[in-house]
Amino acid sequence: MNNKALGLDKTLYDYLLSVSLREPEILTQLRQETAQHSMATMQIAPDQGQFLALLVKLIAAKKTLDIGVFTGYSSLVVALALPADGKVIACDIDEEYTAIARRYWQKAGVADKINLHLAPALETLEKLIAVGEAETFDFAFIDADKSNYDNYYELALQLVRPGGLIAIDNVLWSGRVADPQVQDNRTNKIRAFNQKLYQDQRVTLSMLAIADGLTLAMKIRN
Repeated sequence: MNNKALGLDKTLYDYLLSVSLREPEILTQLRQETAQHSMATMQIAPDQGQFLALLVKLIAAKKTLDIGVFTGYSSLVVALALPADGKVIACDIDEEYTAIARRYWQKAGVADKINLHLAPALETLEKLIAVGEAETFDFAFIDADKSNYDNYYELALQLVRPGGLIAIDNVLWSGRVADPQVQDNRTNKIRAFNQKLYQDQRVTLSMLAIADGLTLAMKIRN
């Protein structure tokens, strides 16, 4: 995975950040701590996080999903962008990674906005639907195991309201999706997922070359 913008050399990417990134100090601290982690490439890029926050504000989101928490950057950047009564339902299975996330949520003063479910995300999403939460979410961010992207997407599509937005990370997969020589399972899963969304008439679609590729899918109003 790639947590910097594809296709930009370091000089141009640094320039982009220098004239665009307005990262709160608490997010910088989290990003710098995560950079020391052995799985640091799972961290989303700061400009990507800022873009997610802008999207959340643009659609006046109050209720969101974070599918794949890691150390908490995406959930924190969204929580900071939400109004005081906003909520993030965060889904992950790893207690070690999310312990870091909890610490930073607390430091940032947004822990009351984030409800962490430590369970397989598919179970959490299915339970939300079962208790009547369908079409009550404004925004969802998917950045978890790639083999389940299609399943996460289908459940998120049920949970977001008409006009709601789903953002999916890593859809360019460090460029491997465009290389026919690469035929591993995860790459093929992402290829198939990308093709499915391209043809999905339930959403308005745009794939962006931000970080490792970000797809935006807006649920069409009936």
